[in-house]
Formats: sequence, C-alpha cells, structure tokens
Amino acid sequence: MTELRNVTLILFCAIASMLGQTPPQPAPTPSIVYSIHDSGAIKDYRTNPRIVHEMVNRLVLAATGQPDVGKAWASLVAPSDRVGIKICAAGGELFTTHHDIVNAIVDGLTAAGHPRGSIIVWDRSLGGVKEAGYRPAGDGYQLKAIAPRDGYDPKAVLSAPLLGKLVWGDLEYFGDIGKLQMLSDTENTSNVSHFSKIVSAELDKVINVPVMSVSETNGIAGCIYNMTIPNIDNWRRFARGSRFGAESLAEIYANPNIAKKVVFNLMDGLIAQYAGGPKPQPNYAIHHATLYASKDPVALDAIALKYFEQWRTRGSLPAIGPMAAYVDYASQIGLGNAAPNRIEVKNIGR
Repeated sequence: MTELRNVTLILFCAIASMLGQTPPQPAPTPSIVYSIHDSGAIKDYRTNPRIVHEMVNRLVLAATGQPDVGKAWASLVAPSDRVGIKICAAGGELFTTHHDIVNAIVDGLTAAGHPRGSIIVWDRSLGGVKEAGYRPAGDGYQLKAIAPRDGYDPKAVLSAPLLGKLVWGDLEYFGDIGKLQMLSDTENTSNVSHFSKIVSAELDKVINVPVMSVSETNGIAGCIYNMTIPNIDNWRRFARGSRFGAESLAEIYANPNIAKKVVFNLMDGLIAQYAGGPKPQPNYAIHHATLYASKDPVALDAIALKYFEQWRTRGSLPAIGPMAAYVDYASQIGLGNAAPNRIEVKNIGR
C-alpha cells in the first residue's frame, strides 16, 4: 500500500511539473520574397512585353499558390473591391514603373473579374508616363495624378510633431478654403498632413509597384516609401534624411489607409538604380532584369537594400542603409520582417 502511494505521488508530481512548464513557442513564420530573373526581359532600356508579362504571371502564381492567373488575383482582391495600382512615375521615360508590368497586372485583375475601366493606376504626378509608354486612352484603365490641394482628403489626417513648410498644392496652403490668402512664412507651417483621396476614399485594395531605386533623402524608394511620401501632402518634412524619416515613414505606412489596403507588393527591378534616385540617373543604373514580389513590404525593402549596398560598395559610394532606418523600425512595429534570418527568398526558375 505504501509503495502504491509512493508511485501515485511520483506520477502526480511529474504531471504537475509538466503542466507548470510553458510549452515551447513556435518560431514566427518567415516572410517569403519571390524573385524571377530573365536576361531577355530588357535590353538597352527596352522591355520585351511577352517575357515581362510571363514573369509577372509566374510571380503571382507562386506567391498565391493558385492554379491560374485569374484565381491568383482573385485570392488577393474580391470582385466587389475597388482596386488600384500604385506606380512610381518619378523616373521619367526610362525609370518609371514599366508599362508592361502594369499591363500584366491589369490583365490579371481583369481575368479575376474586375472591369478594366474600374482599375485606377496612379502616382502623385504622372511625369513622363506618356514617354514611358502609358496611353491614357488606349490602356483602358484609369490613369490618375493627385490633384494639387483638392486631391487631398481633409478628413484623412496624419499628425506628426515635425513642422513642415506648406507649399502650393498642399491642402492647407491658403488660410481659408476658397480664399486666396497668402500666409507669412512663419504662419505657413503645419504639423499635419492629409492622405490623397485616391488612397483614402476611392480604393479598397492596392497593388504596390515601386521601382527598385534608392532615395537620396530616405534611403530607399521602395515599398514603404512608394505608399507614403507620394500619397500625402506636407510631405517634405519626412524627406530630409534619417534624422527626420527614421521612424516616420513606418508610422505613416501603419495607418489603416495604407497598411490595411495593400495586399501585394511587386518591385520593378528590370532596371535597378543604386544612387541618385528616385529621379533618373542612368550612370548609376543596372539592367537587373529581375522582378520581386511579396505580401511583406518590409522584407522586400530589406532585400532591395542589401543589393543597393553591394552595388554602392563596388561604386565606392557610402552606405545608404542608415538613411533607411525606417525599414528596421517597420519590423519593430509589426509591419513585416527585416532581419535576414526571418526572410526566405525563393527564386522562380524557368
């Protein structure tokens, strides 16, 4: 009887000990960045439309795991969603988001049931999009710029402690709406920005298509930059180097007007620019012939930044990573993964 009690006591203690232990926590799921390269995609700054179209299709199929292109895009956007494609048009004829990439995305969205004419393709300014091959009437989708002043939503407000000097085109540049009253330089400042009406009111889901380029003021003009700086007014206060933008861009991206709407990021690396961007600088450009895609904008920016640093080292240029500190901060606030050991790059072969 005594032996039975001892065995029972030992078993009870063992079970209690196991119950008191914290079970091991599973490691966070790594972010996946999909990459596809084809040297035939671009030559002498001219794309091969067929190859580029196929590259885009293969990326979205891999990223979604769907059997065909229509179902792939349908898994990202519902038929009832108002869909937009955010391009970068700051690069003029040669360095704007390539027209063939956008056409492939629009074709895919159309296959998913979205009328071509309902899709909005936009940037703050459309710059050299015509020279880059965009055809406002012939492409079938809506090609939009953000209208100065009236293109910003007075109800979609972003506050930050940093004051910015307002300029023409900002919503609050004039004292009272409807009055052409010029404020003094001292008065004409604000710590408030407004989101564009396109992103705040006209769209439910966004496909983010930045160019693979550095930013001389913000380190990298990638996924986070492409959805923040060009989509707000009074933005210059966030574009003065790492001292100002280290955390701000990540915090702007975290706003529901952006973070809850971007469902897919596809980076145009057909031509990669490792200095002087996002304005065109052919002397610092590489025919990279690669496209990248991920649902994680932070991981995609981190991979691009790694390439930039390699190319800048070869060109005897200083590191640009310190100016892109917001990429790491974006990871800290839960927008994605920036650490190399939390990112898996999957190369899509032929």
